[in-house]
Amino acid sequence: MSPRRGAGDAPRDRNRVMAGKTFEKSAKAGEPVLLSGGNPQIAKGHGDAPVQAYIAAMPGWKSEVGRKLDALITGAVPDVLKAVKWNSPLYGMEEKTWFLGVHVFAKYIKVAFFRGAALHPPPPVGSKQKDVRYFHIHEDDVIDEAQFIDWVKQASQLPGERM
Repeated sequence: MSPRRGAGDAPRDRNRVMAGKTFEKSAKAGEPVLLSGGNPQIAKGHGDAPVQAYIAAMPGWKSEVGRKLDALITGAVPDVLKAVKWNSPLYGMEEKTWFLGVHVFAKYIKVAFFRGAALHPPPPVGSKQKDVRYFHIHEDDVIDEAQFIDWVKQASQLPGERM
């Protein structure tokens, strides 16, 4: 019988599987680990490079959609700041404040507008946090680019969320 571990103890098996790959194999290959739901694990960093690394690591169809979203955001707000924190790309207007975040799930991409309740019309999906609204993108969805760009422009004019 093996000794019990506490909730904060690290797993003993360093070869445990995450998203179909072991930590060891993924680290050796230099590939990002995909976390549960397929979200890429990318080192925290500021600027375009970590965001592009995240987008490149998005699995399957999501990478193409990620490139499109990034192009729409930077086209709508050319002086946008970018970062990856908590394994999610963030977009903002001032250092350390963000108006939008992207996160990958198994069946969709979630775009979070941190002050989305103030947008007109608000993005369609609500949140437990009263100010936050989400826009979910599934594999075969057609993105209303004009509406998305309008949300991005509106969101960029609002106070960012400090993170």
